[in-house]
Amino acid sequence: MKKFRKVLDGLSSSSPGGVASPSCGSAAGTPTAHAPTPQDIHVQETLVSENFQICKTVRHGFPYQPTCLAFDPVQKILAIGSRTGGIRILGRPGVDCYSQHESGAAVLQLQFLINEGALVTACADDTLHLWNLRQRRPAILHSLKFNRERITFCHLPFQSKWLYVGTERVESSNIHKCSIVNDNLMMTTMKFLLWFESGTVVQWDLRAKKVDFRIYYDEAIHSVSWHHEGKQFMCSHSDGSLTMWNLRNTARPIQITYPHGKILKDGRKESCKPILKVEYKTSRNSSEPYVIFSGGLSYDKSGGRRPTLTIMHGKAITVLEMDHPIVEFLVLCDTPYSNEVQDPYAVVVLLEKDFIVVDLTQSNFPIFENPYPMDIHESPVTCTAYFAECPPDIIPILYSIGAKQKKTGYSHKEWPVSGGTWTLGSQTYPEIIVTGHADGTVKFWDASAITLQMLYKLKTSKVFEKPKAGDGRAGELVEEDPYAVQMVSWCPHSRLFCVVGISSHVILYRFSKHDANTQIVSLEVRLQFDSEDVISPSEAENNPCFSDPSSPQPPGSPGSGTQDSLPCLKVKSRPVRMPPGYQAEMVVQLQWVDGEPPQQITSLDINSAYGLLAFGNCNGLTVVDFLQKTILMCMGTLDLYGAADPYQRLTRSPRKNRQSTSGRGTPTPRRSKSPTSESRENSFSRSRSSSVSSIDRDTKESVTTLQFGESYGRKGDALPTACLWVGTSLGVVLLLPISIPTEEEERMEEPITMGPSGTVLMLKGSVLRFAFLDCGGALIQSPYEVWRDPNGPEDPDRTRRRKLINFSPSSSQEACGDGHLAVVCSEKQAKVILMPTQAVLFTHNITESSFLLRADVVSVCNSVCLACFCANGHIMTLSLPSLRPLMDINYLPLTDLRIARTFVFTNGGQALYLSSPTEIQRLTYSQEMTDNLQDMLGELFTPIETPEAQNKGFLKGFFGGNAQTFDREELFGEAAAGKASRSLAQHIPGPMGLENMKAAAGGVVGDLARARIALDQRGERLGELEERTALMMNSAETFSTHAHQVMLKHKDKKWYQL
Repeated sequence: MKKFRKVLDGLSSSSPGGVASPSCGSAAGTPTAHAPTPQDIHVQETLVSENFQICKTVRHGFPYQPTCLAFDPVQKILAIGSRTGGIRILGRPGVDCYSQHESGAAVLQLQFLINEGALVTACADDTLHLWNLRQRRPAILHSLKFNRERITFCHLPFQSKWLYVGTERVESSNIHKCSIVNDNLMMTTMKFLLWFESGTVVQWDLRAKKVDFRIYYDEAIHSVSWHHEGKQFMCSHSDGSLTMWNLRNTARPIQITYPHGKILKDGRKESCKPILKVEYKTSRNSSEPYVIFSGGLSYDKSGGRRPTLTIMHGKAITVLEMDHPIVEFLVLCDTPYSNEVQDPYAVVVLLEKDFIVVDLTQSNFPIFENPYPMDIHESPVTCTAYFAECPPDIIPILYSIGAKQKKTGYSHKEWPVSGGTWTLGSQTYPEIIVTGHADGTVKFWDASAITLQMLYKLKTSKVFEKPKAGDGRAGELVEEDPYAVQMVSWCPHSRLFCVVGISSHVILYRFSKHDANTQIVSLEVRLQFDSEDVISPSEAENNPCFSDPSSPQPPGSPGSGTQDSLPCLKVKSRPVRMPPGYQAEMVVQLQWVDGEPPQQITSLDINSAYGLLAFGNCNGLTVVDFLQKTILMCMGTLDLYGAADPYQRLTRSPRKNRQSTSGRGTPTPRRSKSPTSESRENSFSRSRSSSVSSIDRDTKESVTTLQFGESYGRKGDALPTACLWVGTSLGVVLLLPISIPTEEEERMEEPITMGPSGTVLMLKGSVLRFAFLDCGGALIQSPYEVWRDPNGPEDPDRTRRRKLINFSPSSSQEACGDGHLAVVCSEKQAKVILMPTQAVLFTHNITESSFLLRADVVSVCNSVCLACFCANGHIMTLSLPSLRPLMDINYLPLTDLRIARTFVFTNGGQALYLSSPTEIQRLTYSQEMTDNLQDMLGELFTPIETPEAQNKGFLKGFFGGNAQTFDREELFGEAAAGKASRSLAQHIPGPMGLENMKAAAGGVVGDLARARIALDQRGERLGELEERTALMMNSAETFSTHAHQVMLKHKDKKWYQL
């Protein structure tokens, strides 16, 4: 199929001039036969299939469901494994890599080959994987699948090629759990320690292949940690105790402590929780060791406490409370050698939903400021927006404002995970990601150069009064999260920002660099329908549903209501002091009607040049003039058609006020699910019918998309005017021309008039997106107002006038004449129409068996295309205006509501979605960016000299015995141990074997490493040559001296005297 499409692309590109015109058919959008064909529409299309390729770029956020942790103390990189088979490798800011096991099995343990650029992973499917990290995207070199045993623990000694694997197998109904812990003894005395959960500890002699001693303890053992000298070790137990053992006397522990347990009055010890892990580390600067452990609190005290990490240093005991359960922690030390003084400097703590690093070098143990965006899920993400090619000044100003919001009290030292290298790529431009959250917060992120950094945080809940018991409807409308953000609309040029909340409210924000005391304007809208309220078209004409600000408000408009006409939330009525940043200017809320909550808002658009805000739901459309702070229109969806309803339904107006009868009980409100509800996270299904005959007469028609822009309101218009394009859930496109006063003084005083002009177009499925092109195929941007600070100091010599930037169709083209193209995309198909004639030029049925979740018109490779994401997981791109299919790839095999709610395209061939509740996955569909991706990613491995081991000194070496390192090949090689059983494990070669490892280490770092090795080898050879030359010179000099002495001895003797 791909070859067939490429052939078609070649045919279309080889046509005269590569021109897409309505008269030339292609494999994509077939021109509508009965539509007129304007001869002046000739667009030179440049995009072909070779311009597109799907590739994941980077993943941001906290690893979802983490399971394990590892750290390379020389390379200073850190790895996190997850339950879904993912691996996250982190270094300095910019060095952030995500890899995935194809099996999806949980990662149980990670082991770095320290300073060798490799990583071993042990997974829940009893498979070991060796990963190559000497490349920007890690890959598996080899895998080893265990057949009859379950992997429980792995241990890899420093500078060893042998990996010790503890397994669990069933023999005679006995389960043996072998966990290898110590590596100091393995390197010196050829002995190592095994501990079992049952409380048994065994020391094993590798060379003699026998047990030296066994320890049986009453309490279960959870972890073991060695003193660096290898003469003592510490165990943590299930009763909250720590035991210290000495190898000279293993009959009983030399010390038993209960760090958080006390002796009660009756002599019994206080019961404590298990200590799940303990680390025993020594320090040069102090004679007292560090004992760091998790758990161990008494049951009586821990009833209301959070998970804890305890740091014992001498007599000082510090308890650090965590917000989430502890998954794993590691103590970072200066040396990679376990038989040296450790000198710990930090503790990495991996929590279920957070990741922190504690500074051990300061007495108050502060945490380091995390440079990674690990707090995306601080509150569940409910919506996303992605803006590429933003104005260059927007990121610095947001960062300067957001810097004042940062917390204090962090450690002043540099972030300890500082490995890898990363440089800013050449193809970078300002990018911003906006995330809305369940608690009502909105976060702005700097996403430039495939990184992610927090810029600014906005709390929308500060606009409202805190709900009190029996006050307001927030608790009745939403089970939780009444401020949850549903959608956002942002204009980076005018810095106007709009937020839609789940409680059917819309908040308008303006940006200011100065603080201000502002009175928030609150408007309430009554937009509700009832199946009983069916009126005739003539009655609808006599009772219009949209109001003139100067006329009395009719029934159904704000201000008229009973005790039920209340919004869900209460806006603060007093002036509010607002800090610099985004400041709330106006709140529009939908009201409750007769005990029924307002329907959630489904569409939103805002235009700073027009000063208008529009939103809609399943009941109708509301347009607000935010300059005059008035409601311009409040109209039911069916009323937008007037007498030209294509479905021939009776019109219905907003609900009239009806008094409750005296015997009527309290209505039970319908609850709206929070966006974070589990039932909405799992799966979703929707059915769409494109048949007109199947539509019920009483079906509510939602307003699904809105777009302000310069267009032609009616077929006979000669000049473009301000218009509002409306798309509905039944595939109908409506056009509402708007009359706006041109003078600024009149704009603030004179009313704006607008009204429906009839149906423009009908498509299959709900309308998702509008976009406008000029007759040359270039994208027409919406008009906007240039930002000015509303609270800035006024210049008395200069009047503050609005500066508007207008991209009118007539001004964006010269040779093509008047008119423009409108791109309309629904769940099922896309159409391109010519305005003002409203002639359909191209139509393409995108999908029949599924439906689109997202569609955006984006710029790629100096051209534009239509990018679509389908519910069946396909990502597609179509050329514009001819709607030729350029790419169709099955990207996601399954999809759920979280992905559907957060998937978004942007310019430059990029997209993103929430891949898990805690992570954002970014991807590219541009071949150009895919080719340049390697230069944008960071290097994980950097050539570093391995630190030398400490010199123990003569006396310590003399009195410490003659223990030396031994050759493990003698013990484990085939000559001594025989060949391994093939039935025990199966070797699975990776996509690249060890023989290709040097080739895989491509890139600058690999080349530098090879060059460095070559230089070292050359230096060694030169050194050897120099030594040989010196020896020869010494030998020659010795020979010359000896010859001279012999000559002096015999120079005066005759020949017969010799």
